[in-house]
Amino acid sequence: MTLTLGAILQSAGIDPKESQAIRHAYVRNPGDPDHHGIHADSTDDEIMFYTSEQSVRPQKFPIAPPPFWVVFIREGGDRARLWAVVENRGEVSNDGIHRMFDLVVSERMLDLRNRLVVGWRSPRAWRLNGPTAAAYPVMEIADAQPIPFPGFDRLVLDYAQLQGVMREHRYAAWRTALASVIGIYLITDTRDGRHYVGKADGEENICQRWNAYATNGHGGNVELRTIDPSRFRFSLLRVFDPATPTSAVNAAESHFKRALDSISHGLNRN
Repeated sequence: MTLTLGAILQSAGIDPKESQAIRHAYVRNPGDPDHHGIHADSTDDEIMFYTSEQSVRPQKFPIAPPPFWVVFIREGGDRARLWAVVENRGEVSNDGIHRMFDLVVSERMLDLRNRLVVGWRSPRAWRLNGPTAAAYPVMEIADAQPIPFPGFDRLVLDYAQLQGVMREHRYAAWRTALASVIGIYLITDTRDGRHYVGKADGEENICQRWNAYATNGHGGNVELRTIDPSRFRFSLLRVFDPATPTSAVNAAESHFKRALDSISHGLNRN
């Protein structure tokens, strides 16, 4: 059974009827100085501007375009690679020739940007209604490019990012680094600023401990069970070699609990 764009859209929570697909080609429009095309070196901002500016003619662009625009860049032959899904917040200007739309990059299908390739069956069509595009076959989902580990002292993750780090192939180097150390970590409730100081020691490394949070949101901590984990921000306070004595790790944990006052005015119970 062939995987189609429709299945990808549905899995991202996008109803094909509420979407349209656009395929840009790299081309300049020298005859129209007010409406330049894009090229291989165009920035994301330039591509977004090019996407947001459309013709007023209903034969070229719908009068009431849908909320989701799935934007592709043409590759060789009938291939089209996903640039981004953008959300249409409505028309903001109209000069009688061009209409400008307020577009923002959506979180939907964000992990498939530059990875998803579909077969574009209509070589002359640059825009398709969502239900038509939904039948187009998926030709490739490329491996995600690895993301370099930023270093222990620069690591700050919200909950969605933590889940990505623990699950996605592109973060494999991060998991390797986090599995190589034990230490003290910090969870901050971003709504009210309260802190939870935790530790990973003994047989448990930072990667294992944080994977528990990524799985259930609270990692078994009673106080954290009552809080929506989407409010959490994770960072590292100090890391140790796994051979470090438990007493040294415990001393560091106690120090940070006092320094951050996480028992009296935070999320630690003891």
